[in-house]
Amino acid sequence: MGSIPTPNFTFPVQWLRLGTQQLHIIVRPGVQAPRFHHVALNVDDFAAVYWTARERKLHDESAFFSKMYELPDGAVQMYVRDPAGNLVEVDWPDAGTLDARIQEDLIPLSATAPQTGDALIATLYLDRRDGGVGEVAACHHHGTSETSHE
Repeated sequence: MGSIPTPNFTFPVQWLRLGTQQLHIIVRPGVQAPRFHHVALNVDDFAAVYWTARERKLHDESAFFSKMYELPDGAVQMYVRDPAGNLVEVDWPDAGTLDARIQEDLIPLSATAPQTGDALIATLYLDRRDGGVGEVAACHHHGTSETSHE
């Protein structure tokens, strides 16, 4: 992810490149971002995001699941706040491929919330389970619809 040229608006805006996609960050003075609404992003270099987030103190200890979690399928979720206060979920497909220093900070989700039934087979990466055939490109998470994890 990196900054790209952004038109000037009458309010602070920054466009970011995410591969072939774009993410537009808008700061609205006096308006707080909803506390738990978030966008989820699968990243190409989780370690770079992790170390940058630590360096810039982007982890929000007041957010739900403010730690870094390993999901039942071995995927990783980390939540950070962007400069405008938006909650961003950063996803990685395989905890086992991360540097040992990063793995030390992982908490199994099952240590926080019991995982039973369908929760044991839940995945951010549908192609692992069934190739994603017939799946909708949105993930339903805690009763709200999120953007695709692709």
